Amino acid sequence: MRELALHLLDIAHNSVSAGARNITITIIEDSQVDRLSMTVEDDGVGMDALTLQRVTDPFVTSRTTRSVGLGIPLLKAAAEACNGDLTIQSKPGVGTRIDVVFQRSHIDRMPLGNLAETILTLVVGCPEIHWVFRYQVDGETFEFDDAPIKEELKDIPLTEPAIIAYLRETLEKGVARVQQAGQS
Repeated sequence: MRELALHLLDIAHNSVSAGARNITITIIEDSQVDRLSMTVEDDGVGMDALTLQRVTDPFVTSRTTRSVGLGIPLLKAAAEACNGDLTIQSKPGVGTRIDVVFQRSHIDRMPLGNLAETILTLVVGCPEIHWVFRYQVDGETFEFDDAPIKEELKDIPLTEPAIIAYLRETLEKGVARVQQAGQS
């Protein structure tokens, strides 16, 4: 994967597969400490100690369609190559939290990618999940919570073209506003 947004998509998909009903994705860029951190937290089935110990092994996966799971091991390697780290906390029946940290300015850090499109894909593709997305750059924050939108829409599906356009615009403007504030 060449963008961090695609890694987020992969981890969020793992959370959905683990039966999560609530998933929060948080990205914080801090130029003063030269850090970029990403967190995905869910309330899925969680992992026992043995699974948690093995999850960064590329030859271990819970998927039945293939025998390797490269997403988390590749992300961990990418973080470590950029003076960062990946940690996972998980408890059976409670959920999982994955934290990834990178040196923000590191020359080998992959770009964030299209965050707005990634979150839109998750929200529209998995409408049964309660999604919260927080993005912060140098103290300027954008938060997207799909619960109020779903409540307002009631029975109108998120796949309606006008709804997709609204969600896309909301996400793109929020992400752009935070990124522009971080450049000032």
